[in-house]
Amino acid sequence: MLYIGSHVSYKKDTQLLGSLNEALSYGSNAFMFYTGAPQNTLRDKINDMLTIEALNKMKENDLLLENVIVHAPYIVNLANNKEQDKYEFAQNFLRQEIDRCELLGIKYMVLHPGSAVGLDDKVALNNIIKGLNNILLKEDTTMILLETMAGKGTELGKTIDELKYIIDNIEYKDKIGVCLDTCHLNDSGIDLKSFDSYLDEFDNKIGIDKIHCVHINDSKNELGSHKDRHENIGLGTIGFDTLLGVIYNPRLDNIPKILETPYVDKTYAPYKEEIKMIRDKSFNANLYHDIINN
Repeated sequence: MLYIGSHVSYKKDTQLLGSLNEALSYGSNAFMFYTGAPQNTLRDKINDMLTIEALNKMKENDLLLENVIVHAPYIVNLANNKEQDKYEFAQNFLRQEIDRCELLGIKYMVLHPGSAVGLDDKVALNNIIKGLNNILLKEDTTMILLETMAGKGTELGKTIDELKYIIDNIEYKDKIGVCLDTCHLNDSGIDLKSFDSYLDEFDNKIGIDKIHCVHINDSKNELGSHKDRHENIGLGTIGFDTLLGVIYNPRLDNIPKILETPYVDKTYAPYKEEIKMIRDKSFNANLYHDIINN
């Protein structure tokens, strides 16, 4: 079955219920959100009443909680320990984010593995491993999903081998998984026209059962550019048909697909229209032009 949605907002006064309502307005049966601003560590207390109301409304709308994803903030960098206090703060804050997911009942939290920033890649990878092993608890029900990265700057997680090295060295392996990102894969050098070849390698080295989320984005960049600039569905270098091949690949059936495409004209969220195109399997070449002019 196709579970598809988008990134949605999370606001202090409405919290998970507000995120759900936004997702439903787009025709989604999956969605993703930050539990606070991605640029800082300010967080509001979880309102249990809003959470309960949201969970009940999910049941009413046949939206499964396992298809709701939290994204960890970008400011968390477990790869660099040059400043020990910042390294420890990143661990403590990520632990708090996991605890918030536990309160909300969220099963998956996506994490950018981190950037080396002047360290040797192997040292940085080992920092990620150490940090995650310090954070993850045996009793956790929330799983960390390492996101595939474009390789911009000193980003890690840009290859299957880097992800495998991290996963192989995590103590509680049932608490770690992977989130694919189509723009990041393209920009890292993976030709999604040969997506099954990529999945073959992934399955051989890590196991497809570790993939629990896919971010669906077109790319503004050429293959292997290492730039990470998302584009709307069908307007980028990946293309609509190639993205459909990823979305409807039977090996990823029942895994939530999440749009992180840009707002049209920086003001309008196109997720309802993009989700409809994907469900209809038909690209509307005039869609974005019509949105701007309406």
